[in-house]
Amino acid sequence: MAYAIQWIRSLIFIVMIYFAMLVLGLVFAPFALFTREAAFMACNSFCAFTRWTARWMVGLRTEVRGPIPTGEVIIAAKHQSFLDILLIFQAVPRAKFIMKRELLWTPIIGLYAKRVGCVPVDRNKRGSAIAKMVKDVAAEFADPGQLVIYPQGTRVAPGVSKPYKVGTAILYKELGETCHPAATNVGLFWPRKGILRKPGLAVVEFLDPIPPGLDKDTFMSRLESDIETRSNALMREAGYEHKD
Repeated sequence: MAYAIQWIRSLIFIVMIYFAMLVLGLVFAPFALFTREAAFMACNSFCAFTRWTARWMVGLRTEVRGPIPTGEVIIAAKHQSFLDILLIFQAVPRAKFIMKRELLWTPIIGLYAKRVGCVPVDRNKRGSAIAKMVKDVAAEFADPGQLVIYPQGTRVAPGVSKPYKVGTAILYKELGETCHPAATNVGLFWPRKGILRKPGLAVVEFLDPIPPGLDKDTFMSRLESDIETRSNALMREAGYEHKD
């Protein structure tokens, strides 16, 4: 019975937040077309509404830990579900994500992703995609902000191993910027698939920054170690024991 009630509450929660996305998206759209500030305001309003609603509707509290990255930096984050996107976006001053190109054609999301400066990548063109990504990111860096990239390239469920891709190291080298790793446990409560949202404390934690200038292998080794070690610790904190 408890499971059924939580599932129903989760379904209502999902309907509520997507309805809120539609309403906020339409209300802010005329302003967002002319000013990037309005686009950020709309997205931050949606993030705040979702976190607030999750707390009382499904018992899911959220928390952001660690030093908040500011300025022109790279954020390399563990990606487990839609929730970690919202937590990072609301936490930093001007987040812009490396995202799959198909999302540009998604109603509401596509408009605002473009307006806040997200960088689309065609994952079907692996050879040319990285070169274009570097070029597009360099252009977007003309407008100060925090570039968010997911080193594993997609959402990864808790306990699942997936290799880290070299694209993060290429951006780190070409841009010459500090990289801030970010760990999370959000996938334990808000899975990448399905309806059920579980009660608990979902955390995104910004870790010690990696200074520019490291070689590719050293950078990738440290990045993966820092993110995976701390993500596993956050999951243990929430009662999940990762099995290697």
